[in-house]
Amino acid sequence: MPNSSVDWAAGVHRVFQDAGVSLAAYVPDGGLKDIIRHCDEDPDIRAIPLTNESEGPCLMAGAWLGGERSVLLMQGSGVGNCMNNFGITIAGNFPLLTIVTLRGSWGEGNPWMLYQGRTVARMFDLAGFMVNVVERAEDVEDAVGAAAQTAFNASGRMAIILSQRVTGAKKFKR
Repeated sequence: MPNSSVDWAAGVHRVFQDAGVSLAAYVPDGGLKDIIRHCDEDPDIRAIPLTNESEGPCLMAGAWLGGERSVLLMQGSGVGNCMNNFGITIAGNFPLLTIVTLRGSWGEGNPWMLYQGRTVARMFDLAGFMVNVVERAEDVEDAVGAAAQTAFNASGRMAIILSQRVTGAKKFKR
């Protein structure tokens, strides 16, 4: 279970509205389901499901060239799929804002998720992202707001990583 009753997903949606986000690309994820739902229900945001995460950076680059602001929503296990396509944001100096749920962190009971929990932030760092790992639901809205500011106004590559303290750890038994 998450460590707070704060509706951080609604706060993130407010940030998207305030920042002028009009496109939310995502791969379905339980930890992001409420943000995805908010985006899907918002007539000003096109929520676009991806077949895999690597499509996200390219879609977002095209959106930026078309005058739109976008966000990529995914689980940490998809970061490795994006590494090659993150290069387009560097070559084109495009902004990229992503919100990522981190499996393999606090309370993880699934042994094959532990590897990604240790490597996701480092992969983002290697790809030239500024990374903020958020451990408290109360901090999510501010973290996303600051990241949106940097992404859209300074063409930054920003990754907000949500710990399982925010999204809740899944229970597995051996």
